Amino acid sequence: MRAKVNGIEINYEIHGKDDAPWIVWSHSLASSVRMWDPQIAAFKDRYQLLVYDMRGHGATSAPKGPYSLDRLADDVLGLVSFLKIQKAFFCGLAIGGMIGQTLALRGGPFERLVLADTGHAQNADAIKQWEERIRIAESQGMKALVASTMERWFTAPFRDSLSAKKIAALIAATPVAGYVGCGQAIIKLNTTARLKDIKVPVLAVTGEQDGAAAGTRYIGENVPGAKFVGIPQAAHIANVEQPEAFNRALQAFLTSR
Repeated sequence: MRAKVNGIEINYEIHGKDDAPWIVWSHSLASSVRMWDPQIAAFKDRYQLLVYDMRGHGATSAPKGPYSLDRLADDVLGLVSFLKIQKAFFCGLAIGGMIGQTLALRGGPFERLVLADTGHAQNADAIKQWEERIRIAESQGMKALVASTMERWFTAPFRDSLSAKKIAALIAATPVAGYVGCGQAIIKLNTTARLKDIKVPVLAVTGEQDGAAAGTRYIGENVPGAKFVGIPQAAHIANVEQPEAFNRALQAFLTSR
């Protein structure tokens, strides 16, 4: 399904039970709604699930950037408004978690946040790495980034699995404009000083082998009342590498008081 929102067409899917609580899912950079297939299978019997392709990804429009986290948050709010969703839980991974922080700091319909494998700021070394990835995408295309991305995203034993190969295909298929636009948004991330202002319950969850694990842990320690969970034997895309552990952590959080 497609919705005209915030100047673009957003591709989205709805799964699950009518009249059940909503969960909105926001995927990582260089991915799509298909990243959430393990969670769709696990949660569709208890919730209504809204999965969408981020600006510049999947079947959503891919205008030239740069994008911003505020614009990506506006896309979410526009889609939720289009679908007349009054309240929901939100789960975002990587850049999806950055969008979640932006949404929480602006206020809105989201009652609980899952911020997975994400961060709160970019240091000078990280900015240089992002600038180099953007240069490669623009000069060589997305296929040139697949191998290095898979090394960061999954532990070595998992990379040859069918699930990992599906993610590799999503990386290669990502529009360059979307990767570059979102990469430029990531470079400007800096919510560190404002984490204390997030007022809704937060679960910060990360694969323990994720290079961003320290950033996710920092969020868990600095958002008031937040819970932190580390998932063993998982790197950056923890929801795919260890879906059962990821799903258990989410379910416990979503049903807790």
